[in-house]
Amino acid sequence: MKDRIFSGSPAEDFAGFAKAVIDGPVIHVSGSLGPDADGTFPDSVEAQLENALASVAKALGQAEASLADVKTVRVYITEPGFAKGVAMVLKKHFDAVRPTNTLLVCQLPAPGAKVEIEVSASRR
Repeated sequence: MKDRIFSGSPAEDFAGFAKAVIDGPVIHVSGSLGPDADGTFPDSVEAQLENALASVAKALGQAEASLADVKTVRVYITEPGFAKGVAMVLKKHFDAVRPTNTLLVCQLPAPGAKVEIEVSASRR
């Protein structure tokens, strides 16, 4: 599976998915949560999103891409009030890139998780 990237998360084996899939020049990165290194979730949605973006950036790096190559962003938050903090973090990372963006309010499966992000990127 040379076109797959795995993070080593137990969820990948449990649910049968990859962290990322490389399809020619396009890289699809699975939804990423933002726990700290010890597995606990920071209190703020901004800190969780920064952690999640670091995970996404690591997967993209393994595919020889970066956040600068992101074309589509999908963000899932658990509370409408988190939208402003999420927007500030996204602007910090993507203001020069300007990918498409979808923001949805929904439940997330991990207790304490406030945000999940998935992206698609294209290598040039």
